[in-house]
Amino acid sequence: MESKRQRQIAKQIQKDLGEIFQREMKQIFDKAFVTITDVKTTPDLSIARVYLSFLLTKDKEGLLGVIRENTKAIRNHLATRVRHQFRIVPELQFYLDDTAEYAQKIEDLFANIVIPPAPIEEEE
Repeated sequence: MESKRQRQIAKQIQKDLGEIFQREMKQIFDKAFVTITDVKTTPDLSIARVYLSFLLTKDKEGLLGVIRENTKAIRNHLATRVRHQFRIVPELQFYLDDTAEYAQKIEDLFANIVIPPAPIEEEE
């Protein structure tokens, strides 16, 4: 279970990374739109697991690789923003969040289910 401090740190990281991705790091994403869907921190606040969702791109794994290659630069941008708030800037680990795609797949499965009508019972 996450502590209140973990949730506060995660929320701040999510907010700041969203701004970094939209402003400072926009050029590395081409025309793709990157959304930070969730951030989870370890209890000692040394590692932040960042879950990303991508729009307007076909190669999500390739874009995730580009982000992972630029992790050091992203962490430096984050450090300049939170240096007065955090004692330690956590290491960033980026993961692909595919919950939206999974939910759409489940919705499609439910939409394709054919339920036969119940037999009509005769009254006597």
